[in-house]
Amino acid sequence: MSEDSEAVNEMEAVIAAHESSLLRYAGGLLRDTHAAQDVVQNAFIKLFRQWGPGMKPTPMLKAWLYRVVHNEAVDYLRREKRRGLLHERHAMENQTTISSKNGGAERIERILAAVRRLDPSEQQVVLLRIQEGLSYREISQATGRTEGNVGCILHNAIKKLGEWVKRESEEGLPAGAMAGGGQT
Repeated sequence: MSEDSEAVNEMEAVIAAHESSLLRYAGGLLRDTHAAQDVVQNAFIKLFRQWGPGMKPTPMLKAWLYRVVHNEAVDYLRREKRRGLLHERHAMENQTTISSKNGGAERIERILAAVRRLDPSEQQVVLLRIQEGLSYREISQATGRTEGNVGCILHNAIKKLGEWVKRESEEGLPAGAMAGGGQT
């Protein structure tokens, strides 16, 4: 048996021995099965990168794995919090801009009319994010979409909304006047 195949066998044994308990631990920290799987996978990737030919598991390995999973979970939570704060700040800036331009209420009505013109999946994601303040993870869970897909849909929908509202404002059209054929 070659050194490489021995190393692979050792890694497989380590994963088999620790994966379930690490998933339980990460799941308890994150309260999200998919995030827990990602965190544990990242821990094993870090172990794999450090695993050299001829290495064997030591008594310290279990503690090391738990520490790496813990750190990965904390990093994940921080990223989610930053992402949420960024979107909140962006929404607040947009709301302030909306209120200060073109008589506020009229502008808000234009935006709401434009939201009603979005595809149903876009409407759902926009309303869950902006109106309900849900995180990407929460929207992902509510819609059954991946977090990346939620972000992509939200980005494209916000871009459409901005273009529609800007165009209607420049053309002096009443709120929602472009509905039914003016979608881009």
